[in-house]
Amino acid sequence: MNIQFLWWDGCPSHDEAWQRLQHVLKTLQVDAEVEHIQVKTEAEAGRWRFPGSPTIFVNGQDIDPRAAPPYRLTCRLYFREDGRPSPLPSDEMITRAIRRAQHEFD
Repeated sequence: MNIQFLWWDGCPSHDEAWQRLQHVLKTLQVDAEVEHIQVKTEAEAGRWRFPGSPTIFVNGQDIDPRAAPPYRLTCRLYFREDGRPSPLPSDEMITRAIRRAQHEFD
């Protein structure tokens, strides 16, 4: 499983998102190396398809299927399962993406 954690220093929520990702991996007992990538320029944001910080890709797919351009240096907005906005992906969103990737290998 290939996991990439992308973040921009201008957005304060990336530390907590990193902790959530680590918690989910531990809970699911997934031993995966996570590439920790700081996005520093608008050009890098475009190259990485980075819709904002924090962003998590599992096997090249954004954990939020609704992610779309523009790709830029900005804080990201997620929507929780109940529809409320959040600067962080939920544990459930991260879990779904990892389980979907696990099933790709079944």
